Amino acid sequence: MEFDISWILLGLPLAFVLGWLASRFDLRQLRAENRRAPKAYFKGLNFLLNEQQDQAIDAFIEAVQNDPDTSELHFALGNLFRRRGEYDRAVRVHEHLLSRGDLSRSDRERAQHALALDFLKAGLLDRAEAALNQLEGTPFEGQARLALLAIYERSRDWPHAAGIAHKMHDARQGDFSTRQAHYLCEQAQTCIARDDNAGALALLNQAVDTAPEAARARIDLARLQQRMGDSGAALGTLQALSRHSPAAVPLATPLMVETAIAAGKVPEMQALLQAHYAQAPSLDVLEGLVALQALDATTADTARQWYVQHLDKELSLVAAAKWLVGEKLEHEEFHPQVQRALDHAALPLTRYRCAACGFEARQHFWQCPGCQTWDSYPARRVEEL
Repeated sequence: MEFDISWILLGLPLAFVLGWLASRFDLRQLRAENRRAPKAYFKGLNFLLNEQQDQAIDAFIEAVQNDPDTSELHFALGNLFRRRGEYDRAVRVHEHLLSRGDLSRSDRERAQHALALDFLKAGLLDRAEAALNQLEGTPFEGQARLALLAIYERSRDWPHAAGIAHKMHDARQGDFSTRQAHYLCEQAQTCIARDDNAGALALLNQAVDTAPEAARARIDLARLQQRMGDSGAALGTLQALSRHSPAAVPLATPLMVETAIAAGKVPEMQALLQAHYAQAPSLDVLEGLVALQALDATTADTARQWYVQHLDKELSLVAAAKWLVGEKLEHEEFHPQVQRALDHAALPLTRYRCAACGFEARQHFWQCPGCQTWDSYPARRVEEL
């Protein structure tokens, strides 16, 4: 049988036409899909700008389905889920990203950081800690360390918090010496609760060496020394406090009075408080001066004159109410009612207020219970701010 070359001549054009048609079909389909993906993306962006998060999520899901390889859409979708509080869905999105083998290193680190934030927002602190630890040596290292610091503070894991603060301090991410001193003071309080005064003393001395300007370390150290019966050492610590942290003297004034009486150094402490009061009048220092002067029988009757002198410098309802306690009124029978009214009105003025969030409390806190900020409470009362 002879081979007819005419079939080849007829088949080649036919194959060419079929191939061309197939390619055109694929191109049309690809263009249609590409048109759908950007359209869904921009639709989602429009919804997002109009704060219509439900519709934005639906549009982004459609865009991801049309183009599952687009990592940016996954990041946008995961962030939206997190903002809405749908942390399980955000975790799935970011874990899906991390499971992809074609993800670039920068996108992988970004996805790891996003996953850690998902766990953190969901309150899964153990999983958040593990995810954040994997960000060491990445561009997200600084943010991860700050988040770890917040986790350890929240769980009161002071040794780990101190380790992170030490790393950040060494990496010049800020001055964390005062924060480290706080952590040592917290550990010392734990030792005191276990009656381990020696361990607490060592920690507090270390805190003073770590941050010489930190007021808390010296106040806690003096309180422990006084508790251990070493009034002389406690007095020396408080005198050092007045030199290194004069703004904190009002906080330490009650302890100063107690220590001076125990050590028999009332005149010396009275002179120190008078010098401080002359530079920065304070209600707490005023109370200390009144208490010390009242100890001397020859000056006890005039101790309350400090309140009047304070009123010459500051218009203080608190000082006026305290002065009125020992006064005899023309209608003395009404004194109790008037005194109760003044004390009630003055009570809110004796609180401390956080400078970061405005949270008010009757006692001074080194870390605000409201916003968790350290050293945000001034040593002065609300009336003095």
